[in-house]
Amino acid sequence: MKHSEKKQTILAVDDTPENLDILKGILTPEYKVKAAINGKMALKIAQTQETSLILLDIMMPEMDGYEVCQMLKANPKTNTIPVIFVTAMSETSDEKKGFSVGAVDYITKPVNPSIVHARVRTHLALADQQRTCEMKVEKRTRELIASQRAAIFMLGEAGHYNDSDTGVHIWRMAAYAAALARAAGWSVKEAELLELAAPMHDSGKIGISDTLLKAPRKLTPEEFEEMKQHTLIGEKILSLSSDSPVFKMALNVAVGHHEKWDGSGYPKGISGEDIPESARIAAVADVFDALTMKRPYKEPWPTERAFQVIEQDSGTHFDPKLAARFLEIKDEILEIREKWGTKE
Repeated sequence: MKHSEKKQTILAVDDTPENLDILKGILTPEYKVKAAINGKMALKIAQTQETSLILLDIMMPEMDGYEVCQMLKANPKTNTIPVIFVTAMSETSDEKKGFSVGAVDYITKPVNPSIVHARVRTHLALADQQRTCEMKVEKRTRELIASQRAAIFMLGEAGHYNDSDTGVHIWRMAAYAAALARAAGWSVKEAELLELAAPMHDSGKIGISDTLLKAPRKLTPEEFEEMKQHTLIGEKILSLSSDSPVFKMALNVAVGHHEKWDGSGYPKGISGEDIPESARIAAVADVFDALTMKRPYKEPWPTERAFQVIEQDSGTHFDPKLAARFLEIKDEILEIREKWGTKE
């Protein structure tokens, strides 16, 4: 070992001091060896001090090696540390039980120095390889997430490329949707997925004429019929990646965020719980934000007036349970609005 390399730490656990002395004598020239005379002490050392590998006796009073190993593997701080049982027990059933609780190998007593060194080196190398693989997987996962977020950003922006007055609408609306999802009982992970999916709700507007998107007035009935098509265009675009959970949810949001609880919405006129919940949540968030932002044809409404619309249209436009949850988190919604207002 090079002088600059840090010695790896081996934790030896045995209730017989003589056995610990033997292991120390074998391993000390190459490794830093720490000792524990019982399971409780071993767990404390493993949880609080850097430990590369554990040599663990099975037959110990109060807490045997099997129990210690189970507790090590149940703790996120210690579950990746390789555990080798060092024991006089050599029955096949004993080995099977040891492997079932998470041990990686067995060394039988009396120990042979060359075998101890060989097993320790092997499992330290395997653990190092596993850590390297996990780091590569984590790095690749981060890269994929970053790529996915970039694609989401581009799709969201593309939908509003010719709709220059929307500002940060898609991102603020997504934050509202995530807050409402959490209030409705969604898990944090599910709400985060919706926050990624919601910005793509108007992706289909890329297929709508910019003369309609920039019209400084309310649209005529004929123009509005054309505008409605953005939901179906968005459905076609996002269906190309529907195997991805985030794009599958985005598809539901894109095609369903203009549907209404009473069935009077578009494009399909579905009602109630036939509308995906993600789209029902997006509908509340989208309308609230649209009301409170400046558009070419209107001034922004006061937030209190917008909240009143959500309440008034509960049971007709909006899912009544979701409308109620939205009003209950009014303070959080206002905080989100203030945060994004600084970026507008």
